[in-house]
Amino acid sequence: MNIQTGSPTTALTLSNPWAVVPSLGHLDAYISAVNRMPMLTLDEEQEAARQLKANEDLEAARKLVLSHLRLVVSISRQYLGYGLPHGDLIQEGNVGLMKAVKRFDPDQGVRLVSYAMHWIKAEIHEYILKNWRMVKVATTKAQRKLFFNLRSMKQGFKADADEGTHRDTLTPDQVDSMARSLNVKREEVLEMEMRMSGGDVLLDPAPSDDGEQAFGPIAYLADVNHEPTAMIEAHQRDVMASDGLSTALDVLDARSRRIVEERWLKVNDNGSGGMTLHDLADEYGVSAERIRQIEVAAMKKMKKALVEFA
Repeated sequence: MNIQTGSPTTALTLSNPWAVVPSLGHLDAYISAVNRMPMLTLDEEQEAARQLKANEDLEAARKLVLSHLRLVVSISRQYLGYGLPHGDLIQEGNVGLMKAVKRFDPDQGVRLVSYAMHWIKAEIHEYILKNWRMVKVATTKAQRKLFFNLRSMKQGFKADADEGTHRDTLTPDQVDSMARSLNVKREEVLEMEMRMSGGDVLLDPAPSDDGEQAFGPIAYLADVNHEPTAMIEAHQRDVMASDGLSTALDVLDARSRRIVEERWLKVNDNGSGGMTLHDLADEYGVSAERIRQIEVAAMKKMKKALVEFA
């Protein structure tokens, strides 16, 4: 049952009260429309359920669903305190209702309204747990039960408290009372309350109004050293600095290779480079400019060799 925004339209026609409720726009209009859907008598419900079970009659399934949409609306109101859109809660509840209708057995002696409540609540519970917090507050069945019961009981404590003694955190006596009522350990109550009270944090906040860049947790979570692209690039640099450099040096004659090694690959004890142009010029009996020309030519050969290696 899609609930969209826009201009409200006529929900039902007098000629066919079982017409599918169209896109109504306003949520109030949708709720008003489903509350006017006719209720099924016991005999009508049994007949429709048997037709669906025996013949997969979609018209019968539609009657069963439409006549119970008001039940979804009623149940969804119980979960408005979680800060999630009412329309979304109704949507999820409708999914649960359709699952209930598909599995409903009219021969069990139970009305669909009683059977469907479990499926509607289960679907809404699942939606709340997925969307109430970015990080899930409850993952196991026991934790989910504790989550909903704890929140309900906590609201009860707040309602009973005097205005002057209102507080958001639980007192030790309240924790003990909850643990006894829910038959869980005191530590489990404290852990769940801590999860529920923790707010969401924006990982990558937007810049502030004054144009200043805001730094969120994502700035401290990123590990550039283990980012896949950076790791590949680092590996390629290591290969080029070892195997690639060795291959490039092999293309040079002995004199050119020694000039390059002395000028760029050797480090003296004091941390400075190797021999200067003048040192090499004196050794080979040529001018410093000639050594520089040999060096430039050698670098060009090495660059070509590195490109071919890569």
